[in-house]
Amino acid sequence: MLFLGQGAIVLLALRMPGLDPSEIPAGAGPTTARVSVIFPARNEREDLSRCLDDLRAQDWAQRGGWMETLVLDGGSTDGTAEMARRHPLAPTVIEEPPLPEGWVGKSWACHQGSLRAKGDRLLFLDADVRLAPSAVRAAVVRQAETGADLLTFAARVVMEGFWEKVVLPLYVQFVLLFYLAPHVNRDDSSRAMANGQFMFFSRAGYERSGGHLAVRGVVLEDVRLAQEVKRRGGRLRVFWCPELLRTRMYTSRKEMGEGLLKNLHGTRFSFGRQLGLALVIFLLFLSPFLVLALALLGLLSWPWAVLALAIVALTVLKQVAFQRAVRAPRAYGLLYPVGCAYYLVLFARSLALGLRGGKVLWKGRTYDIDA
Repeated sequence: MLFLGQGAIVLLALRMPGLDPSEIPAGAGPTTARVSVIFPARNEREDLSRCLDDLRAQDWAQRGGWMETLVLDGGSTDGTAEMARRHPLAPTVIEEPPLPEGWVGKSWACHQGSLRAKGDRLLFLDADVRLAPSAVRAAVVRQAETGADLLTFAARVVMEGFWEKVVLPLYVQFVLLFYLAPHVNRDDSSRAMANGQFMFFSRAGYERSGGHLAVRGVVLEDVRLAQEVKRRGGRLRVFWCPELLRTRMYTSRKEMGEGLLKNLHGTRFSFGRQLGLALVIFLLFLSPFLVLALALLGLLSWPWAVLALAIVALTVLKQVAFQRAVRAPRAYGLLYPVGCAYYLVLFARSLALGLRGGKVLWKGRTYDIDA
């Protein structure tokens, strides 16, 4: 079982469809597509400034493609809106109306942006994403080729701090395994996921899915939107695009803990699901160490110790290779037990939070468990 679990992660990673800028011809792209880029922004002045710079450099617009940019400011106190108004790209800056009860802040901002957008393509973009000059054109081309109602690009995760390098490569593996990621591109599969940092909708597909109005109280709105697209008969496509997109998801251990807890927990708590996922992590990654300890104590025979050592050795090789694949330092793959222990602590926090009826915290706002 352990060999199969580790092998499944490798197989899923190898089968994940990718997209390289060289695959998009220089002159490609429907000339009639009108792209509205929508930013939900809350205290993101520096990140937003850099992403607006990247948008200004997009070859889609430079070659005559129609593109507008809307910044939805959610009550920022760091000058985000003022910076956006002064930026050379000259985006339309909209001050969000007060957040209604039952809405998550990001979905409210995206919904407001969709109501004001004039394009027939809607690109919901997070401020902490860095874009290659051909990113928007690549999305237009792939959406036209595949007929996707929702096209989403998975970004290369930039990892700078110690905990980022230890923890986030495992997060990528968990996403692959939990969602069976390559299966989301199959129209006959109910599997669905999306990367909320870069979601490219056809206007018709967005409206048919119910848009952010349909997921207004959901913290993991990207995954739920992808599920709604498929549930309502739409087409979903996900591509791994390390050359087109990159992001540093978290800039501190505190922010990473808050963000990952939000992703693991969501707003609809399930004791069985959380406990089951924690057990899967323990069994796949940490149980061989328990077997080794029991063998050293004489409670298990030596063949068990040999088997456990073999599993650990293969897991180390896989982790080092995976670190390289996601552009993280390979040596940190040796520390995968530390990363797994970190996730088990997060799941313990999630269980405690759910059992006592606490709230999910994100971007300075709190949300009820059953929002």
